Amino acid sequence: MVKNQRKKGRDKRRAERTGASRASAATGNVHSHTPLPDMTLLADLPYGAGRELDTDLAARLVAACRTACKPCQASLALKLRTEQRPTVAALAGAVYGELAGRVGMTFASSATRTWAPLAQAATSSGDGSQALAAVEAMDDATVSALLEDALDHWAMGTPLPSDLFDRQPGPAQPTEAPPRQRPADPLDAFRKAGVQVFTLDDLDLGEDIDHYHLSPNYGVFLGQTATPDGQQMPMLTLYPETEDAGIEDLERRTDWEHWGLYGMPEMDPSWRLRANIADRSLTGLVHVGPDGEDDIELWRAAEKVTLPAEWWALLDRVQHVLVVGPVKTAEHQAIVAAGDAGELLAVVARVAFQ
Repeated sequence: MVKNQRKKGRDKRRAERTGASRASAATGNVHSHTPLPDMTLLADLPYGAGRELDTDLAARLVAACRTACKPCQASLALKLRTEQRPTVAALAGAVYGELAGRVGMTFASSATRTWAPLAQAATSSGDGSQALAAVEAMDDATVSALLEDALDHWAMGTPLPSDLFDRQPGPAQPTEAPPRQRPADPLDAFRKAGVQVFTLDDLDLGEDIDHYHLSPNYGVFLGQTATPDGQQMPMLTLYPETEDAGIEDLERRTDWEHWGLYGMPEMDPSWRLRANIADRSLTGLVHVGPDGEDDIELWRAAEKVTLPAEWWALLDRVQHVLVVGPVKTAEHQAIVAAGDAGELLAVVARVAFQ
C-alpha cells in the first residue's frame, strides 16, 4: 500500500511537471515533442505585464501543436489555462498584439476579437497590465477559445515580432511581397509560330455559350480582418475549383496586387461582389467593363446560402470587401502560408446589393 501511494505521488508530480495526463505519467509514456521552440523571447513582450512566464511549458505545448498530438495539447493547454494565465496572455499577445491589420483575425473567435484591441494597445504603450487582467478574468471557455486561436498561429511558425525574431538564428524573413508578374498568354507561342488562333471572343456565338464554365473557376469562403486603423472588414477568399485556376490565372485575368497580409490593397470599384438582400446571400464575384457589362466572372454561387447574421451586418455596414486568393484549401492556415510566401493577390471590391 505504501509503495503504491509513493508511486501515485511520483506519477502525480511527474504529471504536474510535464503536463502529461496522469495515466501517461503512470506508464512512463510521456511524449516528448522535438524540436522544442525557443520561447524565452516571450518574456520581452509586454503582454505578461512583467510576471514570471512558464516558457518551458509554452514550448512543449507549441511543439505538441506542431506535431498535432491531441492528448498532449489537451493536457498542456489545461495546465497553462489553470496555472499560467500570464503565459497565455504572452502567447496570444505575440499573435494578436502584433498582427494589427493582418489577416490574423480572419477566423478568430469572438473572445479573441474582443481581447485583441487590448493586446494592440499594449503593443503601442508597452504596458500589458490591462491585457493580462482581461485574460485572468476570463472563464475557462473564453480563455480556451483565445488560446486555441493563438495556437493555430504558433503551430505554423513563430509569430514573434520581427525585431525579436531577427535575434534568433535562422533565415531572415521576407519584408515585402515579390513584384506582381503577368504570365504570358500560352497562345502567344502558337501565334509566333504562324499558327492562326481563334478564341471564343473571335467567334460570334451569341448568348448560347456560358463563358463562365469555359474559364477557370473558384470557390469562396468567408472571413473577417481588420484595417490598419483597427476597423473590421469583411473578407472573401478564393480557392481553385478547377485545375486551371490558381495564381497564374489570377495574374493573367486581374490587376490585383500582391498582398503580404499587412495593410490593405487598393480599392477597385470595377470589381463587384454581388449580394442578394432578400435571402441574405452572395451570388457572384465579377469585374464590370467600361460598357457596364461583366467581362470577368471569377465565382458564381451554385446555390443560395444564407450568410451568418454577423457577417452580413458587417458587409452591409462597410459596403466593401477584401478579396484575396488563391489559397490551396479553405483554411485559415492556408491564407497565412500563402501570404508569407508572397503567393496572394488581393483587391478591395465594392458590394453590389440587389
